[in-house]
Amino acid sequence: MGLDGIDPRTPVLVGVGVADQRLAEAGAGVGELELMARAVEDATEGLGGLLGAVRRVLVPRGTWRHGDPGRWLAERFKIVDAHTTLAELGVLQQSLLTRASTDIAAGRVDAVLVVGGEAAHRRLRARIAGVELADPVADGVPDTVWAPGADILARVEIDRHLAVPARQYAVLESAIGAARGVSPARDAREIAALCAEFAAVAAEGGRSIRGRTVSEDEFLAPVGRNAWLASPYTKWHCSQMNVDQAAALVLCSVETARRFGVARERWVFPTAAAESNTMVPLVARPDPARSPGFAAVGAALGPGVADAAHVDLYSCFPAAVRIQRHELGLTGRADRELTTTGGMAFAGGPLNTYALHATVEVARRVREGGDGLVTSVSGMVTKQAGALWSTRPAPGGFRAVDVSAELPTRPVDPDYAGPARVVGCTVAFDGGEPAVAILVVEGGDGVRSVASSTDADVLASMRTDAWVGRAVRVTGAAFEPA
Repeated sequence: MGLDGIDPRTPVLVGVGVADQRLAEAGAGVGELELMARAVEDATEGLGGLLGAVRRVLVPRGTWRHGDPGRWLAERFKIVDAHTTLAELGVLQQSLLTRASTDIAAGRVDAVLVVGGEAAHRRLRARIAGVELADPVADGVPDTVWAPGADILARVEIDRHLAVPARQYAVLESAIGAARGVSPARDAREIAALCAEFAAVAAEGGRSIRGRTVSEDEFLAPVGRNAWLASPYTKWHCSQMNVDQAAALVLCSVETARRFGVARERWVFPTAAAESNTMVPLVARPDPARSPGFAAVGAALGPGVADAAHVDLYSCFPAAVRIQRHELGLTGRADRELTTTGGMAFAGGPLNTYALHATVEVARRVREGGDGLVTSVSGMVTKQAGALWSTRPAPGGFRAVDVSAELPTRPVDPDYAGPARVVGCTVAFDGGEPAVAILVVEGGDGVRSVASSTDADVLASMRTDAWVGRAVRVTGAAFEPA
């Protein structure tokens, strides 16, 4: 133990930084590698030579196609003997921070850099304008490629109009509303109210990608670019991945922080992290309104979840927030903010790196007082994680808990034909017009399937009436009211 009773191998977050290129026009700004470099520069300001002690660089994959961005950054900052890791889509973003912390605590490494970013909006604008970008490219193969262990989607979901994330999360919304016993109209209003709260946080913090707050009515009666996507979702309900944002975090051992003279007021300790990597596709979940994985994550993290002063719940879609709020027991306080940034629909949702941004903001707030909670989701609340942060180390040291466990599932049969009940539903739109009604159904012996209809009366009814629990008749990919 050190003189102050802290184990020298205790992991501590000493540097956090972001780079935000506000919706660059075609040909303007910089690409994702340069944005990541700027975030690293922000994170390492005041750390002296500590960046030179980094031996591992972990990067979550984005929409870009770079081979080894970690190596490019290591060479840019003259980090010698760096082991680079690229985490593929489907790996929880929290997993990178957890691995960094456990490796430091085990004495395998002194310091780790976790960094990720996107310049998706810049690339989109350039493509629309026909502008060729001359951004640097990170070739090569990383030392480690970290891939998920299973597929997020079931084949029947892909084949039957349910591969789009907004549609999957819309189905979850229908199940949540039905479980609460509220009408679709009332539930849509409550979802809009939640989104308006997030939009206000983004605007008040100067982070809004829309430059203003968004009212509840704008979610319920969309106009212009805020078109309907899948009931009850408009575009502005959903994560906005076409942004130019990067985040970087530097973690090291307490001994390393002392050796490089890092000021004590910069230290933020990861005290506990938990994650579940059991992957059950939506169609096979016994209760789509619930998440046993998040319930287990909350139990593993303990009372610090309810006590956290600064909370940022992963916010790709409202359903994710609502499920987490319930499973983590955060429903008791009406005044509790569930986001520090404003969330992925309003502050920006750079693909596969938002949890890093949330951790940066929570860490900054923790430095001012109070503990923090950050959660992470992969897929359609398919994998779940959370972490607690504090200016005080955990009495027993950092805890990393894998709560992955075998979960109950329903059998899936895409060829099912016969009577069934609706488990979840949505109407998907095309060009702002209702196009197809999509159901997750359960037939005899609990067998599940996905079915759809383009009947005009069904489309109209499903937008206003409660369909979850309703009896239907399924014939392969199609259904009709019973």
